[in-house]
Amino acid sequence: MSIRIERVDASFSLANQPFEIRGRLAVTFDGAWHWREELTGRTEMTFPEEPIPEGSLALAAFEGEQCLGLAVLRDDFFRYMYLHDLKVNRDCRGKGVGRRLIEAAVAAAKERGYRGIRTICQDNNLDACLFYLACGFVIGGLDTMGYRGTPQEGKKDIRFYLDLPGEEQI
Repeated sequence: MSIRIERVDASFSLANQPFEIRGRLAVTFDGAWHWREELTGRTEMTFPEEPIPEGSLALAAFEGEQCLGLAVLRDDFFRYMYLHDLKVNRDCRGKGVGRRLIEAAVAAAKERGYRGIRTICQDNNLDACLFYLACGFVIGGLDTMGYRGTPQEGKKDIRFYLDLPGEEQI
């Protein structure tokens, strides 16, 4: 697969596609972060469509003219650039597209003077959580309150951080 990464503007769109929900990443903290996989029955979920926010840095992965995936980053007041969205077409998952987008995001964060990248992932999106861990991200927080009073009550947001090479690890 010959993948090239290009910057695209806010008018670009890539439809969200379903992803498998097969468990959750159970996270605990006792002075250090720990996690374990909890497997459940298999279902699918699709995130609602949303436009690329104005002022974001959007990086698309292409093979020929076909868009394979998209990473949307936002400047942040923290020392970590915020990875707002990362999506890879369903038939391209597991083929290195997501990793290439993360590599491009790291390069963009370095160019802009950040110490790394941060993102948030729902605990029940197990495959995405495991992807971030496999890419070198570490867990830096757990939000247990964000979904209270919503149809998604019970979910948690896991905060992931990736330091740029040469930066002190969390």
